Amino acid sequence: MSDGREEMVFYMPHLPVGGAERMLVRLADGLSRRGHAVRILLDRMEGDMLAAVPGSVAVEALDAARSAAAIPRLAGWLRQNQPPILLSALSHQNIVAILARWLARAPTRIVVSEHTILSRQTTETDAWQHKLMPFLARRLYPLADARVAVSEAALQDLAKITGLPRRRFDLIHNPVIPDEIVAKPVPPAPRERWFDDGGPPVIVAAGRLVPLKDFPVLLRAFALLTAERQVRLIILGEGPERQELERLRDRLGLAEAVRLPGVVTETLPYFAGAAAVAMTSRYEGFGMVLVEAMACGTPVVSTACPGGPAEILDGGRFGPLVPVGDAEALARALASVLDAPPPADLLRSRASDFVTSRSVDGYEALFERLLRG
Repeated sequence: MSDGREEMVFYMPHLPVGGAERMLVRLADGLSRRGHAVRILLDRMEGDMLAAVPGSVAVEALDAARSAAAIPRLAGWLRQNQPPILLSALSHQNIVAILARWLARAPTRIVVSEHTILSRQTTETDAWQHKLMPFLARRLYPLADARVAVSEAALQDLAKITGLPRRRFDLIHNPVIPDEIVAKPVPPAPRERWFDDGGPPVIVAAGRLVPLKDFPVLLRAFALLTAERQVRLIILGEGPERQELERLRDRLGLAEAVRLPGVVTETLPYFAGAAAVAMTSRYEGFGMVLVEAMACGTPVVSTACPGGPAEILDGGRFGPLVPVGDAEALARALASVLDAPPPADLLRSRASDFVTSRSVDGYEALFERLLRG
């Protein structure tokens, strides 16, 4: 894989702070450290994660405002550059990549990766673009050279949607944390006053403020928890549900105990300072937050939602799993890990299963296989 051309191109719409975006930047960094040429190709040169792209990784934009406009632009780019490998990392970009390669008649191998539970995304949204995705995936994903799922649940969902046998998919977990993190403790966020003011313990959650993450159930569970103990909550992230969440927080009388500081590029220091980390998603392709928290030795609680969390937590061995939308069960689970946290070494050991090098190994082997074929 060293013919002088850009050998691996990673394609995304832009680079906001999000799970798939973090994955792509970490994977690009890991591959470039092994001597591979890597380029990140975007529709638009936007997003806070741009600052996290290492200098060894090239970044380029197609200047496409929408996915539909990106198809001919990407086709022209592929026709001109003809990279051996292009990895796309979101559902819509997967479709764009497949169609653009077809238009370009380029020899580029297309690898599509799915980071969500596609069938649930379809049923939980009113957006027509998402409702079309199972149909498009069934027609077009078989035309890709490889299909990657980030969890067994995501893989099974894709296999059912596309009708393809399991052997036509690759299961490669996300590159969640650098290898050295599990061996070297992460210090708490230095600018977060709640971590060093001697006050009550802090629970942390992180994700886009959207219905999928179900932060309202977290606020209701937290209200139940505060009825029996002093505790505080930080929800990291930004999104369209901010005002609704702030109103619910205030109605529950939690204004002094709950903070929503917005987007945080580096979440690990917040997880390191937390007494517990909560994930309340309705479905989740993987569950990077859980691994990041465990890498810090911090206890976690998650919904037993369709997707990766139950796999990461091994059915509850590494942290409680509670029914989706059940505030009372969530409050009880949070109380249990606050009162009796599991050993930090046990959590770090589990997190080590998802270090960057393992994911890089998986993608490197996949790319090598495609280029040999």
